[in-house]
Amino acid sequence: MKAVYLDHAATTPTDEAVVREMLPYFSSCFGNASSLHKDGREAVAAVDLARERVAKALGAAPSEIYFTSGGTEADNWAIEGLAGANSGKGKHVVVSSVEHPAVLSAAGRLEERGFEVTYLPVDEAGRVSLADVKKALRDDTVLLSVMFVNNEVGAIQPIKEIAGIAKEKGVLFHTDAVQAAGVLPIDVKELGVDALTVSGHKFYGPKGVGALYLRRGVRVKGLVVGGEQERSLRGGTYNTPAIVGLGFALEKATERLAETFSKLSSLKNYFLKEIEPLGFTRLNGGEPLHPGIANVLFYGVKNSELLSALDQAGIEASAGSACSSGSVEPSHVLTAMGLSEKEVRSSIRFSFGRENTFEDLDRAVAALNEILPRIRKESDLFKACPSKRNDL
Repeated sequence: MKAVYLDHAATTPTDEAVVREMLPYFSSCFGNASSLHKDGREAVAAVDLARERVAKALGAAPSEIYFTSGGTEADNWAIEGLAGANSGKGKHVVVSSVEHPAVLSAAGRLEERGFEVTYLPVDEAGRVSLADVKKALRDDTVLLSVMFVNNEVGAIQPIKEIAGIAKEKGVLFHTDAVQAAGVLPIDVKELGVDALTVSGHKFYGPKGVGALYLRRGVRVKGLVVGGEQERSLRGGTYNTPAIVGLGFALEKATERLAETFSKLSSLKNYFLKEIEPLGFTRLNGGEPLHPGIANVLFYGVKNSELLSALDQAGIEASAGSACSSGSVEPSHVLTAMGLSEKEVRSSIRFSFGRENTFEDLDRAVAALNEILPRIRKESDLFKACPSKRNDL
């Protein structure tokens, strides 16, 4: 029997229509998009169309869209490129404490180069305080970065309000919108952001391709040198098939935003209702939340043991960010939200996709019903847990 995939925040399957759109650019339209001959012109036309599609989906101009190898590169570029190009104003950067490792690691590299980084705290729901944002910004602050949707718990940040504060202070504002794109409406002009990141494989596009929106007029240093692609700011031969897939996938995902939001909300609400009788569980985070992400604390159970048992039962979920799944450290996101180490190590992320069915969720609930009592029966962690409660 096919496994039930409940890890869409890690990646989504590439839509068959997207694959069909990409296929010609692997073979019959294989030209280098930087070449001047006919095959090259066909390839660059496809890249230009993809750029237009991404721009339209984000409310941007095509000239403000830059293609990258994925969300990680785009985040790195935004943090290091914007800070580096604008360091004449100052060398202070502010990021939230629950950012994706791509942002946090880039901020860490800035610290190695003499920048000062302030890490914004979050509340128990996983959101930053506007008061804390205002307090953190200084005269020498050059960049602020707060993610649109948290990839581990699904917390949605007040991006428009944060952008307004940054603008008042004359600070550039970047948001990692990797988990928001294809699910929530995005209009960079309405939001007021200076830079925004998306990644193709989060909305049924291909892996290994992303895009960075940079507001016209913003100064940024290039991250990849050695070619004149992307207006000499990001060198390297265009990955034409992937870029085509990214543009097509984002266009289609944007067209069906309302349908996707409704479907994911229904799946998530059904799942949370069905696991309520299991007892001793709690949903991590608080509204507003991404409609397809549910981070659940199962008291007295090690998430590694539960995930392994679920996997053997054909249910695929995760403990958090796929980019840090090899880490032995507890989730920095849940820790920042105030969970104890035991609670962090007892939490699992279920993330739903448009191909999931209620029957899939019934299988997942049935597996949990069989697995949890068995694990808890032998769990000293559960026997010692003083807060055996059901907060769902």
